[in-house]
Amino acid sequence: MSWSTTLGGHSYSFADLRDLLAKATPLRSGDVLAGVAAESAAERVAAQTVLADVPLAHFLDEAVVPYEDDDVTRLIIDSHDAEAFAPVRSLTVGGFRDWLLSWEADTAALTALAPGLTPEMVAATSKLMRVGDLVAVARKTRVVTGLRTTIGLEGRLATRLQPNHPTDDAVGITASLVDGLLHGAGDAVVGINPATDRPSTVLALLELVDDARRRLDAPIQSCVLTHVTTTLELLEQGAPVDLVFQSVAGTQAANRGFGVTLDQLREAREGALALGRGTVGSNVTYFETGQGSALSADAHHGVDEQTLEARAYAVCRAFDPLLVNTVVGFIGPEYLYDGKQILRAGLEDHLCGKLLGVPMGVDVCYTNHAEADADDTDTLLLTLGAAGCGFVITVPGGDDIMLNYQSLSFQDVLQVRQTLGLRPAPEFEAWLASVGLLDDRGRVPQLVPEPIRALMA
Repeated sequence: MSWSTTLGGHSYSFADLRDLLAKATPLRSGDVLAGVAAESAAERVAAQTVLADVPLAHFLDEAVVPYEDDDVTRLIIDSHDAEAFAPVRSLTVGGFRDWLLSWEADTAALTALAPGLTPEMVAATSKLMRVGDLVAVARKTRVVTGLRTTIGLEGRLATRLQPNHPTDDAVGITASLVDGLLHGAGDAVVGINPATDRPSTVLALLELVDDARRRLDAPIQSCVLTHVTTTLELLEQGAPVDLVFQSVAGTQAANRGFGVTLDQLREAREGALALGRGTVGSNVTYFETGQGSALSADAHHGVDEQTLEARAYAVCRAFDPLLVNTVVGFIGPEYLYDGKQILRAGLEDHLCGKLLGVPMGVDVCYTNHAEADADDTDTLLLTLGAAGCGFVITVPGGDDIMLNYQSLSFQDVLQVRQTLGLRPAPEFEAWLASVGLLDDRGRVPQLVPEPIRALMA
């Protein structure tokens, strides 16, 4: 391969595929921090010009993180489906972008193609796309999963109800849970970030939500976002574990920083499957990711943060998840500086995950020291709704008082569902109607129905 070009009388050269991918990435602060970003807009355009001519098949020959050093790379290469890849094998990155935007690339074709794509292929292609392209291709890409509710169907937008509390107080969590249910939230998962990882606390939270589920006869799944080793311990105790959770990243070294191995994830998934707690499906894992996680662990190998994020989805894909979401603005402005970078990253992550066959959602969020505000989250939410996003995360008032960051409120999702004509997951929608939380026009009523009153008591 030739990693050089001349534009406007200036010559540009790139050391290898890793350098080319980094220089072609739309500007973000994390790549600047890592020292891998293009030095100018002109160099970025030059890199994108060269990248467009790289054959997709080349990504099978040159790894951005060495095969012998990294189990994520080995997972990507060893699990690659050559037969699924065959229809696009002859394309370049630029040709693949054009094909993705064509009528030929419909939902069926994209679903069949997913096992044949590597994270680096889809990351490279997304770097050549504008926001409208990211939305258009993602909209026709479908990944459907299920446990007690079905996630990812066309015309649906599910939510994670996140009832966090800074002291894991049962009353405070229950109040947030009730608030979310009254606003039609929770069809993706009721997911609690515990303030402590003590197994006894995690067990109490699991039992709290499971008790509410049974009392309400609600088709919801719960998850306490504890470390996978804690979940393994609780599985041995017979705890009511619906979903195995873990934060993952795109390199072996970054996952080591999270204290997790692929073998541990495999063992925990098998333990949750053995419980047989699903009613409409058997997807029992839940993963969170985020651009910048490998860099923050000094485990990025000189690779740009968006490509590494896409590699994290290869880890997720291997464990047949119900849910995956990028926590797009949570790590901070060191990695995504402002609302524009957060918007771009959220749409990139959503598209790349879905192209790889991963059921993607997004935590539309930002930290208080970032150059972002609620207008930025509104914009990302609306574009994700148009792009067919599987689920988003919601917290009371849009303000997580435990994690101290800004996300979406329950009301935000009600608004975007109404604006774009989207609905909750079908099983959850039917339950909402049965208990009086949806009227015959799909609207949330003003009065609290009796089953929710009983839970509040």
